[in-house]
Amino acid sequence: MKKKVRVTLDELLQRKGMSMNELALKADVRRAAISELINGKRGNINFRHIEQIAEVLKISDIREIITLVEEEDD
Repeated sequence: MKKKVRVTLDELLQRKGMSMNELALKADVRRAAISELINGKRGNINFRHIEQIAEVLKISDIREIITLVEEEDD
């Protein structure tokens, strides 16, 4: 099995009671980029975006946004 990075923003936004649109506006990150992160469709993660999102959501531990999961080999 190999490791895969998973963005857990969807759960975090639910806990914080915030929409993707609101996060996009406050973090100055395109809504499409946030949607791609949430849906696992973003091949690369822009660390500046993660920093901006963490600041808006008052996150001090990156593990609240990003985690590693086991993925079955093809």
